[in-house]
Amino acid sequence: MALEMKGQCEKCTAYLDKHSIAYICVHECTFCVDCTKNMSHVCPNCGGELVRRPRIGAITVSCSIK
Repeated sequence: MALEMKGQCEKCTAYLDKHSIAYICVHECTFCVDCTKNMSHVCPNCGGELVRRPRIGAITVSCSIK
């Protein structure tokens, strides 16, 4: 199951492209760096921890793990 790479911060609506640093919770709520810092890395929707979203590498490769 792949992550849904959302394109904007859910708090301030800042644009987040696939290479932007963003933070997500276990439910994939997505926030920009500034909003995440202002919220002390806590998701306002579920109360869960916000962690850095994985970024897409420069070269896309196929993953053999299924």
